[in-house]
Amino acid sequence: MMNSMKAVAVLPKKREVALVQHPEPRIAAPTELRIKTIEVGICGTDREICTFAYGSPPADADYLVLGHEAIGEVMEVGPRVTGFKIGDLVVPTVRRPCSAPQCVSCRNGRQDFCFTGNFTERGIKMVHGYMTEFFVEDQAHLNIVPPGLRDIAVLVEPLTVAEKALAQLWQVQSRLNWAGTNPKSPGAGKTAVVLGAGPVGILGAMALIVRGFRTFVYSRSADPNPKSDLVNAIGATYVSSEKVALKDFAKMAGPIDVVYEALGVAKISFEVMTILGLNGAFIFTGIPPEKPAIPIEADTLMRQIVLKNQAIIGTVNADRLAFENAIRDLGEFKTRWPDAIRGVISGRHPIENYRDLLLGKATGIKNVIAMGG
Repeated sequence: MMNSMKAVAVLPKKREVALVQHPEPRIAAPTELRIKTIEVGICGTDREICTFAYGSPPADADYLVLGHEAIGEVMEVGPRVTGFKIGDLVVPTVRRPCSAPQCVSCRNGRQDFCFTGNFTERGIKMVHGYMTEFFVEDQAHLNIVPPGLRDIAVLVEPLTVAEKALAQLWQVQSRLNWAGTNPKSPGAGKTAVVLGAGPVGILGAMALIVRGFRTFVYSRSADPNPKSDLVNAIGATYVSSEKVALKDFAKMAGPIDVVYEALGVAKISFEVMTILGLNGAFIFTGIPPEKPAIPIEADTLMRQIVLKNQAIIGTVNADRLAFENAIRDLGEFKTRWPDAIRGVISGRHPIENYRDLLLGKATGIKNVIAMGG
């Protein structure tokens, strides 16, 4: 008889979010590992799934176990597993490739660029997530984390948003003699603006600063507040859109080379796009909810994008390299800003608090469900 374990799940047909008893998984393939979940981060995607805007269970289930930001400890390894051992700390990736032979992205391990749209995603689309006590995963989708990052490794997945965005930024801007002469600080002499001071925005600001960018975080909340204190502590400049009008912010920032959007609000994003500088790049990472159409200065923006050689980049999900870079950068962040990076995690909560975390008012920066370990 199969054992069961606690899991937080959505039941779309019943429009419910519940703590369910979920079958405890077992290794079913030689390259799989059984992992004890330590922590799972709560993000906007989880909260949106709980509004039933999207999120689909596996074909054989009427519920979807939530959670795609996780750290766990290896408890058992399959007979053909290599590079992992019992006791290792691991962070899993999210997206799984489609099966279409013609999808060159998925066939080459770049399911983040799937051509068919038939990928699956743990905790989001047709595969159960990690908001439970144990999970089983193939070694191809796991990344080892150094023990010294155990307390912040739950931030790896949200940081991969910035890592993939930066990888695309360098590729796009290779059209210019843009990267500078110092490979350790390719953003030196350039200005970046981050929209939003949530976890994706703050982690993105850290990644930009590490690469040498002069970095502003333009967010709605009036300062001082805990987020502005954290942003200023890492050497970025927090600017509240409630206190500083866009035209005044443009004067303060000067020519803007990169805008990293981590807000998910179209109106603010397109307004800030109007102050992007010559040869600049605007990176969208947020996914706004369905809302009525908004007016934008389309002619002005189109003329500007053409005449200023600007690039607009959209990015979603991440590849293995982004996870590896995120793990490396978290180590750098912890060395530079140990208090600040720990401060991104606002609180650790038992699984029984799932309703407040998923359905209540969002508070803090990053809240985490601590499963144990």
